[in-house]
Amino acid sequence: IVQLLLDKGADCEAQGGHYNTALYGASFEGHRGIMELLLKHGADCNVQGGYYHTALQAASAKGHTKIVEVLLNNGADHNAQGGDFNTALQAASLGGYKEIVVLLLRKGANHDAQGGIYGTALQAAS
Repeated sequence: IVQLLLDKGADCEAQGGHYNTALYGASFEGHRGIMELLLKHGADCNVQGGYYHTALQAASAKGHTKIVEVLLNNGADHNAQGGDFNTALQAASLGGYKEIVVLLLRKGANHDAQGGIYGTALQAAS
């Protein structure tokens, strides 16, 4: 269905609704194939908005390691701040998703970034 809509000219950058963008929704729900299709059609993985603020933060909060990898490899900002969890690292730390925490730290995520409802990644993990 996503391919059909994109073939008919659907705007993969349209914002609004519960997930803010189609890429954010696919990342949150763990739909890797759809996410990769949207990226091939030019979806920006750094669009901000919604509860988790970015697609990377949404995927990190839900523990979708492979999706986090794809987003990072497509230029997702690992230090983007905003939303209730402030950063993807804080979201992954809260969820106890060690593999994602390691991925983000290897990319250079700021472990001392402050904000969101938990303060820092360390506070979220505690």
